[in-house]
Amino acid sequence: MQAGAASFSTGILATHALAADGVSAMDRERMRSVAAFTAETLSTDHPMPFGADIVSTAAGERLMRAVNRVGPDHDPSAHAETLTIRLACAKLGSGSLKGYTLYTTCEPCAMCMGCALWSGLDRLVFGATIADAGRFVSQIRIPAKEVARRTDLQCVVAGPVEREVCVKLFTDPRMQKAFAMWKKH
Repeated sequence: MQAGAASFSTGILATHALAADGVSAMDRERMRSVAAFTAETLSTDHPMPFGADIVSTAAGERLMRAVNRVGPDHDPSAHAETLTIRLACAKLGSGSLKGYTLYTTCEPCAMCMGCALWSGLDRLVFGATIADAGRFVSQIRIPAKEVARRTDLQCVVAGPVEREVCVKLFTDPRMQKAFAMWKKH
């Protein structure tokens, strides 16, 4: 599993109409894509339900994608969102991700949402909710929209998007086995 960059050119997000919930058909397609990418980890020694993509808001090209690496890296801050943001900023040589959208298989925790806000992302689109994740693993149960509401930093938060697809990452028997092991440690 590589947490590197890949090109993604399926059109221009700006031309896709947003539904009343602020979500486009392209958002749904991208969420299914990041969920499929994340599902690839289920066949590895480090299965993970948390994955993220950063995509140019205007051009639709993927800048970076990664999965949670807390266990393998022994780093409690290596959540999929923060790791993807770090890698994207390093690739750009900038601390700003203005002009980009983050897609994540699960609603970000307060740490990850703070990182998204500080990086200047235009939008954040999530799949499963914090409550969904909390059925399986410990969570800081502050909704991403609440974190965004309590700051003067701007980032549109949309979700849940393709929630059922993303929740399947948590309910997969291989992931359930991994969760049982996590609880022992």
